[in-house]
Amino acid sequence: MKKFVLVLIVLTLSLLAACGNEEGSAEGSDKVKVGVSGGDTRTWDYIVEIAKEKGLEIELVKFNDYIQPNIALAEGEIDANAFQTISYFDEFKADQKLDLEAIASTVIAPMGIYSKKHKTLEDLPDGATIALPNEGTNFGRALLLLQEAGLITLTDDFEGIGAIDKIKDNPKNLKIEAVAAGNTPRFLDDVDASIINNNFAVEADLVLDEALFHESATAKPYINIIAAQTGDADRPELQQLVEIYHSEEVEKFIIEEYKGSSIPTFVSLEELLNYKDSWK
Repeated sequence: MKKFVLVLIVLTLSLLAACGNEEGSAEGSDKVKVGVSGGDTRTWDYIVEIAKEKGLEIELVKFNDYIQPNIALAEGEIDANAFQTISYFDEFKADQKLDLEAIASTVIAPMGIYSKKHKTLEDLPDGATIALPNEGTNFGRALLLLQEAGLITLTDDFEGIGAIDKIKDNPKNLKIEAVAAGNTPRFLDDVDASIINNNFAVEADLVLDEALFHESATAKPYINIIAAQTGDADRPELQQLVEIYHSEEVEKFIIEEYKGSSIPTFVSLEELLNYKDSWK
């Protein structure tokens, strides 16, 4: 009799535990790990709170460079990342042979030419030293910015990938110093000007309006993206993530919070993937 009662108690507890787990999983949230680079995560912190209300738990995994977030994504350590332009992404995954894909656009964060020594582009002396981010597409993006600023002319076959030999004319004999993107703000004391990606400029308390020059908001190759492993775009939690990012609520937050230094750019995936048309 005692054994029967004991068995009955165990079965009852097991049933209650099972019901409890069932209820917990019904009310529980899906979870997504998103890799980001740099210290400014205001937009993603805001998205985390919105997602929580919608039953989606987002864990932000922070990196300090432009390399590890893609490696971590390819190795399955995170579910998505959001830190890079579409052109940089395409170059990096091709070089590293990574099976990744872009699943949505996010923002354009204008790259700027900053200086502590000079007030205008015209003040840059002959032989001025300019620090540029050394990664291929960021280097190319910086060269294109120098051309748009009227400081250099690029070769006719320029297609976004940076290299010194893509400079056709350099009337001011600018000296190019390639450094890690994250170090470009630190070189401001040592060079005449530094071309800085927006996220690193924000971290260094640099204001876009104070840049000597900055790129326009329509540069398609430099639209930032959300990336995932190839084939994961249809995962419900990633679709929900994109839906939240592309919401009017988040768009309004970015506009008000960043005041032009980060511009919501919610284009279609087809338009995003055809960015190379802008080189023609």
